[in-house]
This record gives sequence, structure tokens and C-alpha cells, in this order.
Amino acid sequence: MQKKALEPRGGFSFDNCQRNASLERALPGLRVPHARKTGTTIAGLMFQDGVILGADTRATDDSVVADKSCEKIHFIAPKIYCCGAGVAADAEMTTRMAASNIELHTLSTGREPRVATVTRILRQTLFRYRGYVGASLIVGGVDFAGPQLYSVHPHGSYSRLPFTALGSGQDAALAVLEDRFQPNMTVQPVPLCPWDHSRPV
Repeated sequence: MQKKALEPRGGFSFDNCQRNASLERALPGLRVPHARKTGTTIAGLMFQDGVILGADTRATDDSVVADKSCEKIHFIAPKIYCCGAGVAADAEMTTRMAASNIELHTLSTGREPRVATVTRILRQTLFRYRGYVGASLIVGGVDFAGPQLYSVHPHGSYSRLPFTALGSGQDAALAVLEDRFQPNMTVQPVPLCPWDHSRPV
């Protein structure tokens, strides 16, 4: 008897993936529904004293705007937030689980949470599901080590960067950030809206 490599830990279950794959092979004309991703743009940048995170508010279903006021910047802990792109429900549930885990971690250790700890929790969660959770995340915050910014991709890889953008409008946002970003910027010359020049795909 086969044993599962990883037991599901709340929130996500992919037990039917093998069944669906065998049904697709057995019935070539079968149309299996696929998850739809939202087209979005999220961006973040560090400046001398902190981090700025930004996101659009539209959630789309193919070419239809499903929600005009979708919250894409999620509270994780005091002074730590996370932007989510990709499948809106996946980003929401992943950040909620991370916020719960970081709250438990804070209560058990008695110390303020670190941005790196939040990033580790998120990347381990996403890596566990091997890309089936369609959430691209930008984690930003300030802790004892100063301002920090990370991008976390759906397969669990991550990068620590001075600025980043993810989502369907990331190319346009990165072009603006690369043009205007300078190390150790103060709050005044920060390019606040790098996605002004992006257009929905």
C-alpha cells in the first residue's frame, strides 16, 4: 500500500489530482475544469526607513472583472504585510495560514516576528504543494534588522530584493522601478505608483 509523502495540513487538498489525470487519459474528450488566475500587478520597494507595498484592486475571471475591490495586501503581523497575485483564493488562504502560524510563533517565543520567518513559512507552504497553489507573493516589513522585501513564487523559490513586482503587469512595473529606484531613498522621491503605466492583459 502506498503511503502519502506529506499529510495535508489544512486549507488545501489535492487528493483528486491523480484521479483526474487518469480520467483525462481514459476519456480523451473529457473537459476537466481548470483553476482560473486573476490578472494583477503587485509591487514593493524598500526605502531608507521602510517598505512600500502596492497592488491593484481588480479580480478578474478571464476577461470579466469579477470583483472591483479585491484586497490584495494582507496583514501578517504588526509591521509585516504581504501582497498576493495569482489565484485570489490561494493567496488569501496562504497568507491567512501564515498569519496564524506567525501569531502562534510569536506567542510561544515571546519575541516580535521577523520578516524572514514569515517568508520561510510561506515558501515552505508553497513548496509543499509543488506549484498547485497558484499564489505569487511579495512579503515586506520592518523588524530589528531593518526594512526587508522578499518575493516568493508559487513553487516555493524566493528572492530578497530592494524592489520587485509580480503578476501580469510585472514587466511594466519593473521598468518603472528600474528607471526610478535609487538605493537609500527617502520617502519623498519614492516612485509611488509603478503600475500607472501598466495595462491589463
